[in-house]
Amino acid sequence: MNYTETLDYLFSSMPSFQQVGGDAYKPGLERIAEFCRSMGNPQRSYFVIHVAGTNGKGSVSNMLAAVLQQAGYQTGLFTSPHLTDFRERIRVNGEMIPKQKVVNFVDRHKGEMERLQLSFFEMTTAMAFDYFAHSDVEVAVIETGLGGRLDATNIVQPLISVITNIGLEHTEYLGDSLPKIAREKGGIIKKCTPIIVGEKNSNYNLVLEEIASDLRSELIYANEAFTLGECSYDGDKQVVTMTRTRDGYPYQLRLDLLGEYQRQNLATVATVLDKLHEATPLSISRRAFVEGVREVSKLTAFRGRWQTLSQEPLIVCDTGHNEHGLAEVAKQLNARSNSGKLICVMGFCSDKEFDRMLALMPSEAHYIFTQASIRRAASLEKMTEVATALALDFEVAPTVEEAVAKAQLQLSKEDMLFIGGSTFVVAEALPLF
Repeated sequence: MNYTETLDYLFSSMPSFQQVGGDAYKPGLERIAEFCRSMGNPQRSYFVIHVAGTNGKGSVSNMLAAVLQQAGYQTGLFTSPHLTDFRERIRVNGEMIPKQKVVNFVDRHKGEMERLQLSFFEMTTAMAFDYFAHSDVEVAVIETGLGGRLDATNIVQPLISVITNIGLEHTEYLGDSLPKIAREKGGIIKKCTPIIVGEKNSNYNLVLEEIASDLRSELIYANEAFTLGECSYDGDKQVVTMTRTRDGYPYQLRLDLLGEYQRQNLATVATVLDKLHEATPLSISRRAFVEGVREVSKLTAFRGRWQTLSQEPLIVCDTGHNEHGLAEVAKQLNARSNSGKLICVMGFCSDKEFDRMLALMPSEAHYIFTQASIRRAASLEKMTEVATALALDFEVAPTVEEAVAKAQLQLSKEDMLFIGGSTFVVAEALPLF
């Protein structure tokens, strides 16, 4: 098979959660563990940082990978979902896995994958583990897919575990309350292994603290380890000041990720790096930290998080796709400084509570609702019902391309266009710019 045929095989025989939702979800570690054993357990060939959370885990993973690269380590990065190319999920020092490596992996292991009936995500996870081992990776940043306890990535033995935050998501799989979801995500905590939690929250603290205590693992809250100070913007960077609580050590960092929600993610990253440097074989200099976070997008090819696509008019996209994430997006949209009108091109997945998500968005904006070309896309009829109930000013377009074209016809230089609501809407919009 060539690369195109290989991808066709993977997406047709092993449907992805990204494309079809719950039909692709296969909880449990037995299949991935047996498959990795058959390959010699490649995930044990390098140090691992394991990252879970409702929102921010992609940003935190990419920031950590950028700093580790700057520190001189051969760095693997496994994230999901991808935006425009499957290979975005698996990177070494910012470079995507070569197409031929994808083909070779599937050719070599196709029979075993079919015998074990691996899910798409299990197969992708194993491919990343194997590629990192054959690429002489020294440290890999591994992002969970869904949850944590039963996630395919949870067969790793990390140097440190990270949970960015916990919000209501995938409640049909993870539980219908924050404590229940916390118990699932807390499943990545390993015995005698530090766990960094990005945001302390009384709704789930006790659950995570109980798990960590039972496993004799030190738990550190990032918003207690570092205090954020004044933050501002300087051209294409935001300037973030923070102070390390234990000794009052000050930091001033220039971050190339412009979403204001990245400031808390940066505090989480700082806490992880501080603990790595203090208590593990990895050595992270201040220079590597400063230079790594300044060039995250360049070093890891990270896209889709409050990404500026045009300056005049201002066009921004963001992949925030649940209530917790979209609340942060709405906060920044409401605080925008441009004086013109706001147009929002948005679509959602049908398994999201987008009525609650839309209620968070600016009520004065003009909305163009659309559908990404996936089975999970919410119908225009349902979005119309919700928008009408919220008394929003809106119109519809059947495709993302048509929606963006409609929006651009209405824009002047003073206006702003936001594109989001779903990772898949952003994925289809990016090539248009």
